[in-house]
Amino acid sequence: MSKQQVGFIGVGLMGHGMAKNILAGGHILTVIAHRSRTSVDDLVSKGAQEAADLVALAQAADIIHICAPGSPQVEAIIAGLMPGLRKGAIIVDCSTSDPTSTEKLAAMLEAKGCFLADAPLGGTPVQAESGELSTMVGASDDVFARIKPVIDCWAASVVHLGPTGLGHKMKLLNNFLSLGYAALYSEAMAVGRKVGISVD
Repeated sequence: MSKQQVGFIGVGLMGHGMAKNILAGGHILTVIAHRSRTSVDDLVSKGAQEAADLVALAQAADIIHICAPGSPQVEAIIAGLMPGLRKGAIIVDCSTSDPTSTEKLAAMLEAKGCFLADAPLGGTPVQAESGELSTMVGASDDVFARIKPVIDCWAASVVHLGPTGLGHKMKLLNNFLSLGYAALYSEAMAVGRKVGISVD
């Protein structure tokens, strides 16, 4: 497998394990610090490079992962990356983002000759550390083929759904289902208490 030059933004609870496994997969990794240096220092000790700012990170990578809380943060990060992006660079948004924002960002990046793939995460920090997350990817066939060897480093289950935006749409549907089940279980437990069934 050829080495990819990968940037990673957001090496927190999920991102640290993902980035660690990208390094273990033999890729060249550049990271950037945010609030805490602990994860960055650990990754640098394992062979990662540290970028001073977003422009420097963009200049060092062909594939850039973002693990952020949501679309407002992703939009701000991409704005910071734009001046330094290489031609043909791919940004992989692993956040749980608004699909409308995702599609707008994809169009903006394509106008610059770059690409956006959405690859929201399924799993826990423990699974991130062990490289056993799951992800549903929205990307063109060509972009997916380029990023899959890197995604395979941190995900045990990779499903390519189709064009950019579909990954985030499916993640929101999954969240809708899980919240619906949680509501049903809560109602069932409340009814159980009312009819004398112990649910403790």
